[in-house]
Amino acid sequence: MPRKSKIAADRRRSPAPDRPVRERILAAAFTAFRDRGFSEATTSEIATLAKASKRELYACFENKQDMLIAGIAERAKRIRPPLDLPAPRSREALLGTLTAFGAATLRGVCEPGVLAVYRLAIGESERSPKIAKALDTAGREAYRAALAAFLAKAAANGLLAHHDPAAMADFFRALLWGDVLIRVLLGVADVPSINEMERRAGEASRALLAAFGT
Repeated sequence: MPRKSKIAADRRRSPAPDRPVRERILAAAFTAFRDRGFSEATTSEIATLAKASKRELYACFENKQDMLIAGIAERAKRIRPPLDLPAPRSREALLGTLTAFGAATLRGVCEPGVLAVYRLAIGESERSPKIAKALDTAGREAYRAALAAFLAKAAANGLLAHHDPAAMADFFRALLWGDVLIRVLLGVADVPSINEMERRAGEASRALLAAFGT
């Protein structure tokens, strides 16, 4: 599509003008970064897509990197499962919560928009390492901390051995993901089906209980 036609098409699907200006800018920035690449997208194009002035844009964000980092954080909050998991009182509750958390994690990360964020972060990792760090902090680290806290509660209730909760969380995540994410990001595998995600989550949960259950 010619550049002018592309911009015109983007304008038609730009954020609604009644949304807060910061929200419009983040949505427009993500569209521009995804469609044209982080380096190629300009602040002028983003302002046009957001139906905002350059002055409004720079009042909210210092530069494109700040827009992408803020967008990553906002997107991570919207798609991740609840991180304050209730303490399990039985083996069945532990297994059910672990399975639900694992399946929700897989669904959230495998959303097209989230995969696009991963690819953006990877593509800019050398020039803008803060982008990859922001994704890691908002995504992997947040999930790991929540899971470790939950497993510590399970251990306190006598359902798991008193092992390092962070190590147990890493064990679970390794089984849950395997090489799925990297294969999907490389485009050599399709996103798993919902049934496959639930199967993986169930198997990882049962394996954790077999390894660390009391």
